[in-house]
Amino acid sequence: MADNQPPKPSKAGRTLVGTVGMATALMLFTSIPMEESGRKVTASVSPQTGAVTVKHISGPQYLKAYLDLVKKATACDGITRGVRMGQIYTEQQCAQMLEAELEIHAHELITCIPGLSPTIPGRDHIRAAMVSLAYHVGPPAVCRSSIRLKIAQGRLRAACDTLPDFNKSKGRVVPGFVARRAREHALCIKDAA
Repeated sequence: MADNQPPKPSKAGRTLVGTVGMATALMLFTSIPMEESGRKVTASVSPQTGAVTVKHISGPQYLKAYLDLVKKATACDGITRGVRMGQIYTEQQCAQMLEAELEIHAHELITCIPGLSPTIPGRDHIRAAMVSLAYHVGPPAVCRSSIRLKIAQGRLRAACDTLPDFNKSKGRVVPGFVARRAREHALCIKDAA
């Protein structure tokens, strides 16, 4: 059904692995489902084709569109783009939609913060944490923050230490955001020692 087709990446042929590198992509494919829907998955990338396979292990799997906390139609692992109430997705469609959304967010983030490029070695954890943040709050919020300058200056630990600041919605601290930022911070600092 055409309504259930995943969004197309902004540039034909671009993949998450191509945008962030294999290690970062695998981190994102396992951490985002845990963050967004509380489910555990395994992810693998075919060395021959670069195709990603995500396999559901446990936890809730939202294959039918639902209204999230702000009453926005949502499906799978926090996907909102193109989702309408009543739609039902397969596990494969959810994986394709997740990859497309992560790639769009990652590409926009790396465009504004070149220091997150996969061509720079030793930054997989930082890149995964920052893409996770951008997936949650939007790339523009991250790009406008002090994170951009801190990474450009090579102040990686300072950039990671900024993550907890993204813990509010409408001026109020949200406990779930605090916990998510703490997990992203712990991931980020693995590369920032």
